[in-house]
Amino acid sequence: MSEDTLLTFPADFPIKIMGERRASPDGGDDFAQAMVELVLRHAPDFRAETVEMRASRNGNYVSLTFVVRATSKAQLDALYREITAHPWVKMAL
Repeated sequence: MSEDTLLTFPADFPIKIMGERRASPDGGDDFAQAMVELVLRHAPDFRAETVEMRASRNGNYVSLTFVVRATSKAQLDALYREITAHPWVKMAL
């Protein structure tokens, strides 16, 4: 275990991302697709079909939960930096 983290790697790590729902022409959600692509850049073994999606009461926002197999603190830090820098993301936990 590293001194600067309480995690032991590898570890299954949940990440919740919230943002505005963006409907795509094919009936999908562009926000969800963009976040899946972003997560895959940092965790190539992530399985997109495991994303949990919940729409807000009025359907304007969506929360996505990803469980990634984290291999290092550096990987998680880079992933969070890219998530929080994305203009469609309102919050990430």
